[in-house]
Amino acid sequence: MRTALVVRGGWEGHVPVEATELFVPELVAEGFSVTVAEDLEVYADRSLLAATDLIVQCWTGGTLTPEQEAGLVSAVEDGTGFAGWHGGVVAAFDGRDYLRMVGGLFLHHPEDFLVYDVTIDPERAGHPIVAGLDGFTVETEQYWMLADARNEVLAGTVFVSPPTPMPVVWTRRWGAGKVFFSAIGHRLDDLRHPTVYELTRRGLIWAAR
Repeated sequence: MRTALVVRGGWEGHVPVEATELFVPELVAEGFSVTVAEDLEVYADRSLLAATDLIVQCWTGGTLTPEQEAGLVSAVEDGTGFAGWHGGVVAAFDGRDYLRMVGGLFLHHPEDFLVYDVTIDPERAGHPIVAGLDGFTVETEQYWMLADARNEVLAGTVFVSPPTPMPVVWTRRWGAGKVFFSAIGHRLDDLRHPTVYELTRRGLIWAAR
């Protein structure tokens, strides 16, 4: 049986408990044994992380100690998968190695929710996370991010002002580990959007060892 570790906490505005609970049953259905941690010290437990096939993180704001950051980044480099969405990943921690691992950093979003289109990259339409899915429209925060050129962008949008292509869903490799990220997920209703839910579910499973 594969193992998944859900690490959740930080700013409550991103409802980390409720959001992650949307996907725990999906992981169980896929055969994962799921453990939940609500303390970042779990990232310093290298033996636990080495035995973990997937880390799902939903933690907005906070600071990793050097030991915690090194434990997490090393685990992914050695093959543990890492996945998450929205501010729970790119507005979480500012450690250099953490940001290099996840491949992006949140900078800004307009004050109001926006209606915007998300387009699947036609060159990556066969990727298992988005295969068979069509582009879609959401009404939520639109993230402006700095993103690594090494990311494999599966879906993107055009930021409202100034009009700028912006990634929404990406994957990347970090050593032997796989990383999945989606920018959508401010509210539970965002994650319940049928296409968002499905690509997020697939992304978590894809990232696992």
